[in-house]
Amino acid sequence: MLLSCGDALIDFLPSTTADGREALTPAVGGSCLNISIGTARLDVPTGFVGGISTDTFGTMIADHAANSAVDIGFATRSDHQATLAFARVTGTETQYAFYDADTASRNWTYQRGAIPRAGIECVHVGSTTLVNEKGAAETLALIADIRQSATISLDPNCRPNLVKDKDVYRARMATFCRQADIVKMSDVDFAYLFGDEPYATRAETLLSEGTSLVVITRGNLGACAWHHQTGLIEAEAPAVKVVDTIGAGDSFQAALLAALYRLGRIERQRLRDVSAADLKRALSFACKCAAFTCTRAGADPPRSRELPADYW
Repeated sequence: MLLSCGDALIDFLPSTTADGREALTPAVGGSCLNISIGTARLDVPTGFVGGISTDTFGTMIADHAANSAVDIGFATRSDHQATLAFARVTGTETQYAFYDADTASRNWTYQRGAIPRAGIECVHVGSTTLVNEKGAAETLALIADIRQSATISLDPNCRPNLVKDKDVYRARMATFCRQADIVKMSDVDFAYLFGDEPYATRAETLLSEGTSLVVITRGNLGACAWHHQTGLIEAEAPAVKVVDTIGAGDSFQAALLAALYRLGRIERQRLRDVSAADLKRALSFACKCAAFTCTRAGADPPRSRELPADYW
């Protein structure tokens, strides 16, 4: 099983009423929940770890996870309210206003030993859970508990509008990078964390610190990855008619993990020994799934049966 640990929330997405007025439509989201949905829809056994409210919105989240066969048995249900995020699309980027004070996600705590090591091959972490000190500390406790037996995947998925102290946040992300076997970030995230530093330079640093795979996504330019054994691998993004880009990065990460799982390369040592051909195949599949997600509204990653045969 793969586990995704972090945020689960309700996105309010821009829409238009029948008479042309602006409106907002609620949809289940949250980067880490999206990734669990994405891997499960690609037929990978997947669970979600984090806080889920028992309120109306929390019920929507739980039902959405169940409809995609995501196991939420490791999640913590509470009567704290659900996190709400209001989205606004500007160009190719989506900006969010978060309402996350005293929510189920913010109040999530990790109980040591709560996740059995047997059968858990990979744990993914990232996004808004890592912005606040408590969420980051609880996530590090989970990693410390399971890292010996499971591959760790990280996508910072930075939310600058939530960051109070950029230097503290950057130092925190550096700590998480050193714990991760797979580090994936968008070009926008990279610029926020590392400025104008060349991708390859930062990748070399991360690889020297123990990371096995570093991936940078670049929107319609595809993705590039560095691995200590294969060197640089690049994959193109297919041209599609874009409805919106919400959830595209999460779909990419889900598909990347699913591909590595299918190829038998998700386990730490197997990931370290991955071939250039397998890595290229995994990256290409991830780019195609992300592009597919862009063809429909909201964070709605594809199911295996929806994908053309040549995607894999």
